[in-house]
Amino acid sequence: MELLVVLTLVIGFFMAWGIGANDTANSMSTAVGAKAITPLQAVFIAAILEFTGSYFFGKHVTETVRKGIINPMVINNVDVVIYGSLSALLAAGVWLLIASYYGLPVSTTHSIIGGIVGYGLLYAGPKIVNWTKLTYVVLSWIISPILGGLVGFAVFWLIRLSILNTKKPYENAKKWAPIWIGLAFFIVGMTFYIKTVHGKDLVKAALVGLGFALVAFLASKIWVHFRRDAADEYQAVENIFKSVQVITSCYVALAHGANDVANAIGPVAAVYSAIKGGLQGFMVPVPKWILAYGGIGIAIGVTTYGYRVMKTVGTRITELTNTRGFSIDFSAATVVLVASRMGLPISTTHTVVGAVVGVGLARGLSAINKGVLRDIVVSWFVTIPVAAVLAAVFFKIFMYIF
Repeated sequence: MELLVVLTLVIGFFMAWGIGANDTANSMSTAVGAKAITPLQAVFIAAILEFTGSYFFGKHVTETVRKGIINPMVINNVDVVIYGSLSALLAAGVWLLIASYYGLPVSTTHSIIGGIVGYGLLYAGPKIVNWTKLTYVVLSWIISPILGGLVGFAVFWLIRLSILNTKKPYENAKKWAPIWIGLAFFIVGMTFYIKTVHGKDLVKAALVGLGFALVAFLASKIWVHFRRDAADEYQAVENIFKSVQVITSCYVALAHGANDVANAIGPVAAVYSAIKGGLQGFMVPVPKWILAYGGIGIAIGVTTYGYRVMKTVGTRITELTNTRGFSIDFSAATVVLVASRMGLPISTTHTVVGAVVGVGLARGLSAINKGVLRDIVVSWFVTIPVAAVLAAVFFKIFMYIF
């Protein structure tokens, strides 16, 4: 029994490491690609904020069989919950390791879903899978990048129209940049309330957003009025958005730790609960130490391997500047907030990549590295099948050994 607990913690840590190594690209890649911060600064900042988000804002109750992908009523054997959860974790972790090695940004949520489907199919066949729910997940492969791309294209086009493609870019930046920054922080404030502190009241979320927006607008209005630290007008404009981009990237890292730690510690909590108390239902409390444990795993993943995916998203798809990076962060945050409120299936990873492509397309098709984009899209479509096959194999091995 103690060996099983140790094995659970090791595999859970491996999965958390994989989340840090791969999903960190969502938070820091645009800032690194636009040279707002160095890769070393990015991994240091992300490691701290990912852990902070995981420990202080991570969900304290999580489903043992997450996302409603399989029917828990079909499972009446505690061993299936234990070894199935371990198989799903290990399969997702292995796939994230492979994807990160090649610098491919994939969805950690889709990876764990693939693992759950894999062991579920092996245990009970097609009847255990909620195929409607799984279809929504597949739709997110299409919906997320398209929405991210459309909004990213529109935002950067408007910034070019209002600031960059004018006769006096810096003068127009002093007028328009605070408005753009205020809008960005309105989205950040609302998202922080809804997704990070898990608030439900939309009116309160809007008030929080307005508070964030007002402070950001006034601060940036004063700041841009008195500061111009580059002789070149365009560089001066880029420098306005540079600091803001660092702040938005820091928020994304904090929110990511709060939300995605569940992908690693959800199954860990399920196994831990099953080992300690048997099959007592499918909602289990998550002890603080498990949240901390997952946060540490994510932080170490960021620090040791996160640079590979950061490089792909930040530099290999298209060339980024600070205004482009700001447009991507703004667009991704907006799409994730609106889609989550509308109940649309969405992937943050896919949305960010879509926004990067959309911003690149605003300068023409030649601005996109189509070979890199093809590899990324292929990795998205094989995520669930690969994770499912791996989980089925691991489940068979675990059931045989134990």
